[in-house]
Amino acid sequence: MAGGIGARFWPYSRRRRPKQFLDILGTGRSLLQMTFDRFSEIAELGQFRIVTYRKYVDLVKEQLPELDDSQIFVEPSRKNTATCIAFAAYKIRSIDPHANLVVTPADHLILQEKKFNETILKAVEAAKVEGRLITIGIKPNRPETGYGYIQYHDAVLEETLKVKTFTEKPNLKLATTFVESGEFVWNSGLLFGKLLA
Repeated sequence: MAGGIGARFWPYSRRRRPKQFLDILGTGRSLLQMTFDRFSEIAELGQFRIVTYRKYVDLVKEQLPELDDSQIFVEPSRKNTATCIAFAAYKIRSIDPHANLVVTPADHLILQEKKFNETILKAVEAAKVEGRLITIGIKPNRPETGYGYIQYHDAVLEETLKVKTFTEKPNLKLATTFVESGEFVWNSGLLFGKLLA
């Protein structure tokens, strides 16, 4: 997913060049390119699909010239994450109705890439069970109102936990309660599942 405007990263991130297209770390690679590089370790080039807003298509093509036009899905309008995922699933279903779907934001900063890739491969494997959608939680180190929070059930299923509740971007008081309880993790925005799940 590479269609957001990166408003929380203003003034560095602007509508004409949001954070996913910026070289924030000074590595010569944007967050989008770093995400592509990271997933290139575990996926084939032909499996990639980038969902973006129409104003950012040229930026995607500039930064990922190895993709062909058919791998760039242009959102008809910019709505929200759920709409973006539904749009991508609809488009991919016309290509392969039995596809496994891996959804990732293009603006993640990952410092422990080896551990990240191991976690991704476990999530992909867990998502092969029909009817399962998998997400990855991140242990919070502070209350944060800009993230969603996941609370899990206690039962462990093959290194996976069942989601009990999901709360999108709570206020500071509620976020503090969540973190202090030790029962909640941040939603990473990563989603895995079979297309027909």
